[in-house]
Amino acid sequence: MPTRNYALKNTFAKTEARRLEGLLPPELQAWVKVITADGVRPKLIGSEEAGGDEVVVLIDMLRWERLAEDQRNLLFWHEVSRIQNDTIPRDGWEVAALAIGLGGAVGELWVQNGLLFLLALGICGVAGFQLWRKGSTKRDVKDLVDADQGAIKLALRNGYAMPAAYKSLGSALKILIRESNQRRDRTRLEMRLESLRSEAARARRSYGSSATS
Repeated sequence: MPTRNYALKNTFAKTEARRLEGLLPPELQAWVKVITADGVRPKLIGSEEAGGDEVVVLIDMLRWERLAEDQRNLLFWHEVSRIQNDTIPRDGWEVAALAIGLGGAVGELWVQNGLLFLLALGICGVAGFQLWRKGSTKRDVKDLVDADQGAIKLALRNGYAMPAAYKSLGSALKILIRESNQRRDRTRLEMRLESLRSEAARARRSYGSSATS
């Protein structure tokens, strides 16, 4: 029989999933779902394709519940912005193409067909380049920074004042930095926070100029 604590946590997960789905822009509500992430220490929040046109936002509800609601909202809108920008991770063709290319290259080298060997190497090259590009920290950070700005815009559209939106996202990023135990993830989070601070300062200057004019 489930314990009372388990029942309460399960209730929070269901209630929170419904609440977050209510924060989705209307055009996403039919095909984006929020579910509880499973596995050993999953990411706090992430998105992936679930087959067909559906996308799921996966959340570690145990850690998620510890955040303030405004922090949760901004992190969720960051993920929504990634979906809108079409920058969520996908099961790409690159790994399969690389395997096919390598297999073909070895086979054609064995039968000594130079043209097909060069074609197989070309497939390997294209697939390898795409995998490298996907793994580029600089590109990844740009996508994440763009999604942070998208999250701020969604927050403003949902009634947040600009300072509160920046503060909520910034405080959430600081928590993620403290909890991160992987150097690469921490570096990305720190770069996002630095960019967010710069954008917040720029927004304050712009607001001050418009207020005095």
